[in-house]
Amino acid sequence: MTSWTDACGIEDIDEEDLITWEHDGHTYAIYNTENGFFASDGMCTHEDQSLEDGLVIDCVIECPLHGGRFDICTGKALSAPAYTDLKTYPVKMKNSRILIEVRLHPG
Repeated sequence: MTSWTDACGIEDIDEEDLITWEHDGHTYAIYNTENGFFASDGMCTHEDQSLEDGLVIDCVIECPLHGGRFDICTGKALSAPAYTDLKTYPVKMKNSRILIEVRLHPG
């Protein structure tokens, strides 16, 4: 089961940047790109490093630890040492807020 969950305001993320957001024990990355807002898992799939200090260029996030790159829109791993794709999440805006569709964990 999934639910749309309020994550942050659109003004909380600078253009070509990201923030991380913790919800229900999980870390998400929320990106502001020239193509809109996107969300993915907030930890690199290579070594479980937070993407929070990563570099966003166009629709690519580069992990700050070893430089693995991912397509922000699809989560696809683009360069070594990252080979496993990031999980992405649907995003919508409502009243200047960013909502992410997250999986609900039972009780």
